[in-house]
This record gives sequence, structure tokens and C-alpha cells, in this order.
Amino acid sequence: MENQATTEQERNRQWKAESAYLTHDDPLLACLTVLTKLLRKPHSPDSMVAGLPLVDNRLSPELFSRAAERAGLSSKVIKRPLRKISPLVLPAVLLLNDGNACILLKLNGKEATVIYPENGDAETVVELNELQQYYTGYAIFIRAVQHFDNRSENSAIPRARHWFWGTLTRYWPIYSEVFVASILVNLFAIASPLFVMNVYDRVVPNNALATLWVLAIGLAIVFVFDLLLRTLRGYFIDVAGKKADVILSATIFEKVLGIKMAARPNSVGNFANSMQEFESFRDFFTSATLATLIDLPFTFLFIAVIWMIAGDLAYIPLAVIPITILISLIIQIPLGRAIKQLFRHAGQKSATLIETLTGLETIKSLGAESPLQRKWEQTAGSISKYSQRAKLLSSAAVNLTSFVQQMTTIAVVVYGVYKISENEISMGALIASTILAGRALAPMGQLAGILTRFHHSKAALSSLNNMMNLPVERPSGREFLHREKFQGGIEFKQVSFRYPEQA
Repeated sequence: MENQATTEQERNRQWKAESAYLTHDDPLLACLTVLTKLLRKPHSPDSMVAGLPLVDNRLSPELFSRAAERAGLSSKVIKRPLRKISPLVLPAVLLLNDGNACILLKLNGKEATVIYPENGDAETVVELNELQQYYTGYAIFIRAVQHFDNRSENSAIPRARHWFWGTLTRYWPIYSEVFVASILVNLFAIASPLFVMNVYDRVVPNNALATLWVLAIGLAIVFVFDLLLRTLRGYFIDVAGKKADVILSATIFEKVLGIKMAARPNSVGNFANSMQEFESFRDFFTSATLATLIDLPFTFLFIAVIWMIAGDLAYIPLAVIPITILISLIIQIPLGRAIKQLFRHAGQKSATLIETLTGLETIKSLGAESPLQRKWEQTAGSISKYSQRAKLLSSAAVNLTSFVQQMTTIAVVVYGVYKISENEISMGALIASTILAGRALAPMGQLAGILTRFHHSKAALSSLNNMMNLPVERPSGREFLHREKFQGGIEFKQVSFRYPEQA
């Protein structure tokens, strides 16, 4: 009787082990599993979807490419009529009604050869019109990606994309539109000073009111386009930032879940703080800061316009630019050290908080509140100290830059008056030059703030790079042996272990 019960338990265990590989309740995963076999890159279903944010515990078309990438495959969802699918791109996955899917292998006139995941690897020939009734119009085209091993020359092996820069370059078309919009916005900025110059030099002396209205209407039209372009530029930056944010957040969290336990950081709190700092780093490259960086080169455009209308008056703002940059760079040296220390102590504070909350019961039972309180207060004091220092240095850079700009305005006006007295320039040219000088130095006034955020972002990137370089259980680009069935028979009794970095 006992032997019969044991045999029954063994059968149930085998059935559960085999059922783990059944994917008929997930059509897309079943199709992908069959495709990996057809393309000679066999992978188990679990290895392809482990850690993915499945929808209702099923693979969605949006997640299909991420699962296929783990098997060394590249895929793309495309809307295409069934009769226009080229045989050269087969096999492909067809999305059917009611959430089903099948693999299209061949198209022969009025017939099609497909594989339904419910039937395993068996091929089925169906009428093309019958298949068309269930076809949604969307297909997933898939191909194998060439894999290079250690025998290949290093020059032949494609370099892996950086987790952050590689993601941003995917949206280069959007950022190129931002750059074009910035060019037009800065060109439109020249219209206002030229309008003022013509009004003072031609309209007022001649009382040419008709010319005034023509110029005013033209400038108003320019301002309307300027408003539209600025709005579109901000919209494109937000769109690119939003898309990049979703991908980067998913990449970082997937990395966290895939880190080998032996390589996990000792401090969970410091680890969490590094992930939180991703927000500041992302905002530096996907916010209005990007627009300011793009505007910096156009400083020389405004100085060139000053040269055309006022001659050597352009030397004054041109000479101020290196002074402004020098002020910012000198202050950045102590500012960078302060921000680096601030970042370290912020990580220490976050680590103390999270680990205290996690082990609060143990702390109370051991009476260890006092040393933790002292450590917390010391860390908070250090954060306040370095934060105050960083703010003071940042404010000093901004204030000094603002002072230099104000002195530049005075110098332009004074020198311009002398040139007017010598009949070298007109009153309108002086006013236009003053406006253009302020416009040319405006991005320089934000340079100090940009460099401050740059130091913070640099520290955050360094911390995130360290985290992203940690070894994971399934490295990208590595291929593993696939076993159809795995049945473990290992049992541990009275065994203890510790990780290498643990005491």
C-alpha cells in the first residue's frame, strides 16, 4: 500500500514538472518557443519570460520583442495584409482574433502552412480565405541575430550599447527635431532687435507710420511662430524623455532583479538611494536643460549680428564669454567636491533609514537605538553642511555671472554712445546691440546652474554604472544550453551558507 502511494506521488511530481513547460494558455509564448526551435536557438519558456511584466500572466505583443531578445532573436510588430507578406520574411507570427496566435510558415497560392501552438510543432495546411477571417492584420516578423563567441576577432564582435546612452540614441530623430526647432527659435530672436533698430532709425525720423505697421505685423507673425516652435520643442523633449524614462526604469529594475546573489550590495539602503538618484540624472538630459545646452552655440550668432550692425561693439560680449566660463569653471572645482560628499552622505542616510526600518524589531530587542540615533544625527549634520556649501557656491557662480552681464550692458551702452558721437553707428543700432548682447549672454547666465546639475548627475551616473556593471544570472548576449525537462533530485539537510562579503 505504501509503495502504491509512493508511486502515485512520483507520477504527480512528474506531471507537475512536465506541466511547467506547457504554454498553450499563452499563445505568443508558445509560438516563440516553437520559433526558437525552428531557428535553432531553443530556449525554455521560463527563461524567456522570467522577470518580464506579463499581462494577466501572458506574453503581450509589446513584450514579445523583449522575450525574443533573450533567445537571440529580433522581432517587430507590423500591420500588413496577409496576401502582402513576403515569403522571404517567413516564418512569422500572426495575431488572430480572441487573443490567439499562430506561426505562418508558407504561402502557396490559396493555401497557407501554419503551426497552431495547441498542436505542438505539427504543421497544418489551411485555406487562405479561412485564415484571413481570423487574422487581425498584425504580424510579428522575427529573425535570428548573429551570435559571436570568443573565437571571433574583437573587431568583428559588435559592442553592446550603453544602458543609458544607447537608449537616448534610439530617440535621435526626435532630438534632431528639437535641434531644428532651436535653430529657428534663435533665428527668430534676431527679429526683435532689428525691428527696434529700424523703428528708431527709419520710422521715427520720417514719421513712416505705414512702414511701422508693416514691421509690427511682420514681427507679430514671427512671434506667433516662435511661440509654436518653443511649445513644440518642449513637447518633443518631454515625449523623448517619457519614452526613455519608461525603458530606462524597466532596464534598471530588470537589472536589480537579475543580479547574482553573491554580488548583491551589502547596503540595501545605499542601493535604493542609487536608484532614486536616477531621477536627477534623467532630468538633466531629458528636460529644459537640454534646450539650454542647445542654445549655447547660438551665442556666437548674436555676436555676429552685433558685428554687422555695430562693428567692434561686438568685442565686448565676445570678451565677456570666456570670463563667464572661467568663473563657472573655477567655482565648479570646490562645488564638485561638495556635491560628491553630499551624494555619499545622502546614500549613507538612506541606508541607515531603510536598514533601521527593516530590522526595527531586532534593534529594539538588542537596545541598539543609541548608536543608530548618533549615526543618524551625524549623517544629517554632514548632509546639511555639504548642502549649504553646495548652495553657497552655486549661488556665488550665478550672482557673479549676473554681475558680469550687468557690467556688460553698461560697457556696451557707454562705448556705443562714443561711437554714436563719432557717427559710426546709429541710435537704433546701439539699442539693438544692447538687446542682442543680453540675448547672447543669457545662456551663459545659466551655465553655472547647468554645471551644478551636471556634477550631481555625474555622481548619480557613476553610482548607477557601478550597479549596472554587477554580474547577473543571465548576461545579455550569452547563450545557454537548453534542456527540455529538468528533474532535480537534490536534498540538503543541516546545511548553512553565507555570501563571500558577509562576516
